[in-house]
Amino acid sequence: MRRHWLLFAQTVTIGLAIWFIVASLKPEWAGRMLGGTENVRLNWSTVPVQEAPANLVAMQGSYREAAKRAMPSVVNIYTSKASRQRNPMLDDPNFRRFFGDRLDEQDEKQFSLGSGVIVSTQGYILTNNHVIEAADEIEVALADGRKAVGKVVGADAETDLAVIKINLENLPSITLGRVEQSKVGDVVLAIGNPFGVGQTVTMGIVSALGRSHLGINTFENFIQTDAAINPGNSGGALIDANGNLLGINTAIYSRSGGSLGIGFAIPVSTVKTVMDSIISTGQVVRGWIGVEPQDITPELAESFGLGQKTGAIIAGVLRDGPADRAGMRPGDILIAVDGQTVNDTTEMLNLIAQLRPGKTARITVLRKHQQASLDVVIGKRPLIRREQRE
Repeated sequence: MRRHWLLFAQTVTIGLAIWFIVASLKPEWAGRMLGGTENVRLNWSTVPVQEAPANLVAMQGSYREAAKRAMPSVVNIYTSKASRQRNPMLDDPNFRRFFGDRLDEQDEKQFSLGSGVIVSTQGYILTNNHVIEAADEIEVALADGRKAVGKVVGADAETDLAVIKINLENLPSITLGRVEQSKVGDVVLAIGNPFGVGQTVTMGIVSALGRSHLGINTFENFIQTDAAINPGNSGGALIDANGNLLGINTAIYSRSGGSLGIGFAIPVSTVKTVMDSIISTGQVVRGWIGVEPQDITPELAESFGLGQKTGAIIAGVLRDGPADRAGMRPGDILIAVDGQTVNDTTEMLNLIAQLRPGKTARITVLRKHQQASLDVVIGKRPLIRREQRE
């Protein structure tokens, strides 16, 4: 009995070995050996695979349609300006004795690059003031390969915005979005010409809204984003997921000169106001009352015995200016403009700047812990150059 059992076990083992070899080399034979069952071994080259639909990329969150809509209206801007370079050897008296002034100052051209956004089929382009500032020549290169000479229509150093114009036909123009509908976490795309490599699109989100007190511009209300913004992106477009313009890229926070995920764009609400004023009058007209404001810090609040930490302390009043004529004094705390609460100096500047020169505004101040209302005839804010505010 034991001998028969060993013989059976050996027979089964040999049979399984033979079947395994046959199944590996000739799977169709193995199928017949198992009663005609075919395709026992899965052949992945013949397994039906469902192909992804053509629009699967878009369905999975692609923003190619937004980029496609906006990219034609984003341009590269190349500027040049003449500068005089002094040969350092001229500082050596022995060198000057032998060569005199033959190596005197020489004219050289400095080149820079940036980006811009076509906002009108009539050829108006928005960019940063620092992109075209003091430029002798401006060349605009479109995404379709065309080039044109750009002429400055006007600039505003206090928001770092400028409008230039080109004379070409069939120009694509971007659609202005509504930044007031944007929320932190919304997807945004930055389009520009970083480091001069060519038109580039980067993606990120809205990191914050209403950023101020950064010391970049006089009037600040930035959109902060982590979409990569690098040198050359200045003046380019920050768009929403539908391809609408949300802002003009203007600055980055960086210790290395490259993107660290903290970029700032001027919101389209500010952009539109500045653009309309520049196109219609060649400059931006803002309200002004002639005071030197200062934020209320905890230390100042304690030293002045203030029970509140909002408002703006009037540190100085320009003699015979609008505020002086209305009776405002140093030490007053400005807390409201035409009924709108002022939390800090940034809000105060923005509220007054929006007022039309010649208009009488009701300004509320705290003076010796008592409220007082002053009727101030708004003046016209003096034009300030970029170098004057730095």
